[in-house]
Amino acid sequence: MSAEDPKKRFMTLMHHFNEDSLRACFHELDGKKAVGVDGISKDEYGKNLDNNLTSLVERLKQMSYRPGPVRQVLIPKEGKPGAMRPLGIGNLEDKIVQSMMRNILESIYEPLFRDCSYGFRPGRGCHDAIRDLHKHLFHGDVSVVIDVDLADFFGSIKHSVLETILREKIADERLLRYLSRMFKSGVLSEGELSTSDEGVPQGSPCSPVLANVMAHYVIDVWLEDVVKKYCLGRIRLFRYCDDFVICCELESDAIRIRNVLSKRLEKYGLNLNEEKTRVVPFSRKKYDQGEQQGCFDFLGFTFVMGKSRKGFALPKLKTNRKRKRVKLRRVAEWARKVRNHMRLPDIWRSFCQKLRGHIAYYSVSFNTVEVERFLWAATRILFKWLNRRSQRKSMNWEQFNLFIKANPLPPVRVVHSLL
Repeated sequence: MSAEDPKKRFMTLMHHFNEDSLRACFHELDGKKAVGVDGISKDEYGKNLDNNLTSLVERLKQMSYRPGPVRQVLIPKEGKPGAMRPLGIGNLEDKIVQSMMRNILESIYEPLFRDCSYGFRPGRGCHDAIRDLHKHLFHGDVSVVIDVDLADFFGSIKHSVLETILREKIADERLLRYLSRMFKSGVLSEGELSTSDEGVPQGSPCSPVLANVMAHYVIDVWLEDVVKKYCLGRIRLFRYCDDFVICCELESDAIRIRNVLSKRLEKYGLNLNEEKTRVVPFSRKKYDQGEQQGCFDFLGFTFVMGKSRKGFALPKLKTNRKRKRVKLRRVAEWARKVRNHMRLPDIWRSFCQKLRGHIAYYSVSFNTVEVERFLWAATRILFKWLNRRSQRKSMNWEQFNLFIKANPLPPVRVVHSLL
């Protein structure tokens, strides 16, 4: 309905919060996730599920339901050693309501989202964005790429701005009031409750679609419908939530977009990381002519210009160095913790499972060598810590190699082909 009538506003939506829909949302939740401030787990809530859902629906109808504060924990930030990012853990009942809220918002906005958006969307993922970007860099007329870095995107979303954007499509005041209550529920960190007029907690079921709605109107629509009209060459946006790049045919267009992008974001309370946002030369034609081209990062990969076996210019990608160092550091931390608490077969089984996860994400075309290097670097780290389980070495490298031959590492192959 949104796609057929872009100007349509949805008047009544709260009737979707019924016992059947909320029960389906409850069963979709992961029972292994950490509990919120109330300490109630999925198993505990499910013991009296029917009565709990009946009570929840009644409170929603009477407008007496109020979301609890989000418990905040800090987790390491991917690719940035020492940096931490906040993760919000809500109460179980709040997760149920937010899951239903997410379903409603997705049904409204998913038909409106542009093809340039890949993050947290049904049927789309990281490797779709990477594959389409690589295809465009190879076949499209690209001379420069704007590598954009937003500063604390989730934490700087202003509630008032987001509510104004949501009101363009949603006219149900009760739903909007619950969204407002969710924004104002506050964050509990180290025993202190704080509230703010900006920020969407990462980790909540509803935050990805809200972030996408914000980015859709502030970035996607602006670039696709406004900026393109004033560009002399072709431009193409690839965005995964707050991680995005803009491919430009002409350097002059790229410079103009880079200059006005910060003003566009500031208008909506968002901030551009000026130091990390760069205009990168990335032209196949100029590379064939002998001119050095730059590189840029996107979704954990570094895109570089290289050569094919036949000698012509070809965009390639490899694991981002910072991401690789961080992951190896985590392997070392894990190995140090488990070396004295698990048997060797169990350690090796868990270690191989971690490596399979790395292969599943990073094993794309042109990157299998980097993945193999990571596996061997991680294996040597594990060998080091296994030999620190006692004062005497458990085994030498030759013995460890015999163990590996008997218990092979996961095979490296191209999981995601870009060609």
